[in-house]
Amino acid sequence: MASMKDIKLRIKSVESTMQITKAMELVASSKLRRAKERVEHSRPYFETLYRTLYDIAAANTEFQSPYLTKREQKKVCYIVIAGDRGLAGGYNSNMFKAVAADAEGKDYCVLPIGKKAVEYYQHRGVPLVTDAFGIVGDLSVSDSFEISRMVCEKFLKGEFDAIKIGFTQFVSMLTQTATVLPVLPYDAPRPERGKARRELILYEPNSEAVFDAIIPEYLAGVVYGAMCESVASELGARRTAMDSATKNAGEMISSLNLYYNRARQAAITQEITEIVAGADGANG
Repeated sequence: MASMKDIKLRIKSVESTMQITKAMELVASSKLRRAKERVEHSRPYFETLYRTLYDIAAANTEFQSPYLTKREQKKVCYIVIAGDRGLAGGYNSNMFKAVAADAEGKDYCVLPIGKKAVEYYQHRGVPLVTDAFGIVGDLSVSDSFEISRMVCEKFLKGEFDAIKIGFTQFVSMLTQTATVLPVLPYDAPRPERGKARRELILYEPNSEAVFDAIIPEYLAGVVYGAMCESVASELGARRTAMDSATKNAGEMISSLNLYYNRARQAAITQEITEIVAGADGANG
């Protein structure tokens, strides 16, 4: 059995760790409330853009857009959103596994968002569109529009044939789901010729121009919404992981205190035995 001094040092070490994990849990809980508000505020914008695009595509049979044209997927671009730090359970690894499963057997490149994503794909030699978006916590709406313009231009030039976004969907405080969402080419049910429903909205200069103008806005909205969801998911995962670590540290301290008391009792018993043996020897 370890000495009483070793056990006491171990207890102090675990107590220090528990203070850190408890503090990280409280910080994550505090930030999570604001992150959830961002998620709730970003969803209506995305839903409005999606509904507008859907209405235009569903009401027209005549117009064609390069954003609607499905072509052979020779190369796919993945926008992958991960975290800036670790200590969040399986948050980052689950995201990378989901993208790897979707990209299996494909020629692909990655636009990583978040420090962990940049490091992961650089280490594996995956072609990167850019590594300029390394801190997901600092990105804003304008960064989302910059990302959208960049990938839309490359998509129109034919540098890749499809765009997908990998992010972690915030379901609840305890549940976050790694998701890979196809975004381009835009997938909307097209009406058959002669069966298009009557278009009640007049677009200027025409519906095709409006559709092509909205697509980058739509993609920017998707990227921003996915970043908000991912940040909230990371904080939720970190809070859960730190709560679990704090509980484990508490259990370890209780176990070490038990070992310490046993060692202390054994030492006291040994001292009493030695004293009694010494007294008996002196009397004899």
